[in-house]
Amino acid sequence: MSEHKLFGGIAADSFSVGDIVKWSSWSMENQGWDDHYGIITEISSQFKSNRLVSISKVRPLNSTNAEIEFFTLSLKMVSKVDRTN
Repeated sequence: MSEHKLFGGIAADSFSVGDIVKWSSWSMENQGWDDHYGIITEISSQFKSNRLVSISKVRPLNSTNAEIEFFTLSLKMVSKVDRTN
C-alpha cells in the first residue's frame, strides 16, 4: 500500500518520537474540555476497521498511567524535540 493512502499520514509526518503533544477529553465533573499533555513514544501504522491509519503511543505527563494509543491526527503539537545535539 502506498504511503499517501495512510489515514493521518500527513499529520504523522510532522511528529517525532520525543515530541510533547496535547489532547482534550470531556470532563463530566467540570462540564468542559480538559487538556492533557504527554510525550510521543512510538508512531506506527495499524489496520483499524480495514483501513491503514497512523497511531501514536503517548506517555501522559500528569499521571502514572501507562502509554495511551491515539489516532495521530487527534494530537496537537506543544513542543518539538530538538535533534540537533
